[in-house]
Amino acid sequence: MRTPTGDLSDGPAEELGRDQPVFGPEIGEFEHSERRAAQADGEGEMKTGTTTVGIKTADGVVMATDMRASLGGMVSSKDVQKVEEVHPRGALTIAGSVSAAQNLISTLKAETSLYETRRGKDMSMEALSTLTGNLLRSGAFYIVQPILGGVDDEGAHIYSIDALGGTTEEEYTVTGSGSQYALGVLEQEYHDDVSVDEAKTIAAKAIQSAVERDLASGNGINVAVVTDEGVDITRYKDFDDLL
Repeated sequence: MRTPTGDLSDGPAEELGRDQPVFGPEIGEFEHSERRAAQADGEGEMKTGTTTVGIKTADGVVMATDMRASLGGMVSSKDVQKVEEVHPRGALTIAGSVSAAQNLISTLKAETSLYETRRGKDMSMEALSTLTGNLLRSGAFYIVQPILGGVDDEGAHIYSIDALGGTTEEEYTVTGSGSQYALGVLEQEYHDDVSVDEAKTIAAKAIQSAVERDLASGNGINVAVVTDEGVDITRYKDFDDLL
């Protein structure tokens, strides 16, 4: 057997002028990921500045968002639906980059359908939250901070998921630029025995509070109610219809 005479480090990696880890790329190390992350903060991308709210009740979950999208310093749309059904008994709110959020929603719908087709059973909310966090950790969605809510065999669930994929189950949660205003209302109004109808009113109060002070939130409210029977999303231009 011949004994190697050259330096084993002299190979394709050197020819390419860069190091190539044996087990790469790591999560978040996709090609041009840093450039894409920088672009996500640019002025030319449509974003949902956003206030989104999720509330857990005994009979289901209530999720609410405002309806404004911005493009730099301009309001680019006054009629954006920021909460979408991603599962027959689950919904996702979006805050952040519109294009990334739309892609995330379509991916979740496809993956949920594949999961349930292959396994012949409904996907649990825990599994769906894990899938959502894994997708965000991949670095492919700059930059989205969703709330996931849904109902499965174990009951109702609300998950707060940060832009890097960290997932926490909560009784209630908020995301977006108006979070601090909405959270104060939730802290005062939420209680353990809250009903779905009460939660809708509380969510409307929280979004309205944010709209009053946050320039990136406004133009109405989307409300999603998720129960055993499915996902019902309603749009309101006037807060008084819910208060």
